[in-house]
Amino acid sequence: MKLDVMAIGAHPDDAELSCAGVLLVEKKNGKKTGIIDLTQGELGTRGTAETRKQEAGDAAKILQVDVRENLGLRDGFFQNTEADQLKVIEAIRKYKPEVILCNAPEDRHPDHGRGAQLVSDACFLSGLRKVVTVVDGEDQEAWRPKYVLHYIQDRFLQPDFVIDISSVMEIKLASIKAYSTQFHNPGLNEPQTYISTPDFLESIIYRSKMMGKMIGVKYGEGFISQKMIGLPSLDVLIKENT
Repeated sequence: MKLDVMAIGAHPDDAELSCAGVLLVEKKNGKKTGIIDLTQGELGTRGTAETRKQEAGDAAKILQVDVRENLGLRDGFFQNTEADQLKVIEAIRKYKPEVILCNAPEDRHPDHGRGAQLVSDACFLSGLRKVVTVVDGEDQEAWRPKYVLHYIQDRFLQPDFVIDISSVMEIKLASIKAYSTQFHNPGLNEPQTYISTPDFLESIIYRSKMMGKMIGVKYGEGFISQKMIGLPSLDVLIKENT
């Protein structure tokens, strides 16, 4: 299956927290969407790899993505090596996305910055025909996404552009809450962590409001582009604001 937009995150829930709104908007626009998780998040203080797998599946249904896969890289220890790059390249070539949304270039969790560089490098290498990947006995075709966009995570980074997600914000929040072991859940007997406090979920809402304010809407998600984004004419800007 060919995807239009594919989100890649170091951990299950990275996409939900940072770019679920855009995945929902693009789905409403008739696009094919998907999520690739690099790891199972097995080092997380709360929950297990098994519970996070179930939660990721539940969130995927809420987001109506066409595909969700986990590459099974080592949580906390994956590296930007040839072996890990090839696993990401196989996923890129399998789904041939036009746009990839991936981790922030630098962030509180070291996996996020490493994941950003791993995916960025894999996207470039995926377009080289002499990088050979074989799946089910067949050579994969080279494929390079048109854009690699980094979503913004815990640390604030200045976005290059912001997308209006006001119409889907409640669904985004529902997809985050699908991770009942990870976020605020008073009935769960688990240690409290940085992301399990009520304040953390509130910060996700505030961030979306802040991004939305930048473009004059209620909620938004910001992205950093690896390359300059061109417009065919000023008409695009004029139509957007009329």
